[in-house]
Amino acid sequence: MRKNSIKNTRINGEVQRELSTIIRNGIKDPRIHMMTSVTAVEVAPDLKTCKAYISVLGNEQEKADTITGLKSAEGYIRRQLAKSINLRNTPLIQFILDESIEYGVTMSKMIDSLNHNHVENQEDDE
Repeated sequence: MRKNSIKNTRINGEVQRELSTIIRNGIKDPRIHMMTSVTAVEVAPDLKTCKAYISVLGNEQEKADTITGLKSAEGYIRRQLAKSINLRNTPLIQFILDESIEYGVTMSKMIDSLNHNHVENQEDDE
């Protein structure tokens, strides 16, 4: 199976949906922040490994705690994934902190402030 095949894309989507459900409803670890989402999943074509990109809306300590909590619950998450998705192999999950959403929000705020300043400067010139 190739990396960008239709089957691989479908498996990525299904694993992402199930991981989101498991993290939101199945884990009771207090280290895992309630504003945690799975932004993307990349399952290897051989179904042995999986990279799960996790976004956490919180400070740096909450992000670190969430990743630590997810890593400690990986066995439980894999078992739940195996029960809900019928795959030949249940992949080993590697949790990766995804800060792209936060970066996008920061850049958007910077652009908005620049636009606001530009409008004020134009009004002052008139």
